[in-house]
Amino acid sequence: MSDARPPDVSIIVPALNEAATIGEVITRLLALPLSTQIVVVNDGSRDKTGDILAEFADRITVITNPEPGGKGMAIRTALKVATGEVVVIQDADLEYDPAQIPSLIEPILAGTVNVVYGSRFMHGLHPGMALPNKLVNLMLRGAVRLLFGTRITDEATCYKALRRELLQSMDLQCHRFEFCPEVTAKALRLGETIREVPITYEPRNLKAGKKIRWTDAPEAFATLWKYRKWRK
Repeated sequence: MSDARPPDVSIIVPALNEAATIGEVITRLLALPLSTQIVVVNDGSRDKTGDILAEFADRITVITNPEPGGKGMAIRTALKVATGEVVVIQDADLEYDPAQIPSLIEPILAGTVNVVYGSRFMHGLHPGMALPNKLVNLMLRGAVRLLFGTRITDEATCYKALRRELLQSMDLQCHRFEFCPEVTAKALRLGETIREVPITYEPRNLKAGKKIRWTDAPEAFATLWKYRKWRK
């Protein structure tokens, strides 16, 4: 039996047509001062994303979907091969700087909490974020407080870090961006404390390739409502 220690963190990177940034994202992830398992899900990309990922084939795990299945489905697929003590989600663009991951997962590795969110809004809303997105984020914050009695500043952040066994136990059903509210709801229903740490964030617009839109908000609210009484 092997006594090899698992990686500190499994970093899951869903990627759909991100040729402009995916190489830099992977390079930064590989440079982290952590024991990492990097799992990239090439979710039906039609650009050069797959070619770029092939250049890192000996250092990362790549799962290729022939057709786009959605961010949530990509994460669920990657979770099947995740082995790290902690799982963290990294978008394939550069809105979130991978250099922040060590501070994000440190409280979990230290054993103080099982869930950490990187909050974009602990010091106020980002001035570069579109107004509809700001309003949706404020409403999601209110919905979490109303439905679960918990105050968090950034429900929809990409930077969600959880102990792997906890995340794998949630029986995730998400296909798209409802991953975020599903994880939030189930973590709180399991009695977990969500610790927030401040992060920096550089929002991009639709022209630059941003996938999620404010029109995805109804699904997020519906997901929070759906799992408000969830039990494992």
